[in-house]
Amino acid sequence: MPPQRTVLAEGKHLRLARIGTWEYCERRNISGIVCLVAVTDRAELVLIEQFRPPVDCRVIELPAGLAGDIPGQETEELAAAARRELLEETGYEAGALERLTEGPTSPGFGSERITMFLARNVRRVSEGGGDSSESIVVHHVPLKQVPDWLEEKQRAGIPCDPKIYAALYFAGEKRPARRTSRSAPRRRKPE
Repeated sequence: MPPQRTVLAEGKHLRLARIGTWEYCERRNISGIVCLVAVTDRAELVLIEQFRPPVDCRVIELPAGLAGDIPGQETEELAAAARRELLEETGYEAGALERLTEGPTSPGFGSERITMFLARNVRRVSEGGGDSSESIVVHHVPLKQVPDWLEEKQRAGIPCDPKIYAALYFAGEKRPARRTSRSAPRRRKPE
């Protein structure tokens, strides 16, 4: 018989649980989590920057949010939540949404799963910036410049969510691996 799940603590949005000796976090009162890879017609990736209390700093991220967290919309479909979050956070409407993938965000820490969507034919209809509890800055970064831009932000002390690199994969902008001194080809000694 598998170990029983024990609830250790419960808040409005999160629950701390244990199975056997493994403690983990669960989201409460949602139907899912969505994340968007939004690319403009000028081949720019739409990113957001906002303060995140758990890490006590601003973070560069993909537009994302919770589905089913609004009273009366508990059964909100993921695609509807994706459209809502994109508009709310960035001011963009998506002409088309394509479901890309779904999976756990941090399987050693929590049970939440995220569904990524590709937003195509996006058009700006408002400033975005989030809801009244958020202060979001919207960035438009040319796809080919995203890796260098992210490195610059990280050097400036602004962490960047690694899901952005997955977004580059889905947007078709794969960056070649950098060579390190260990992976550099060995030169032959002259004979």
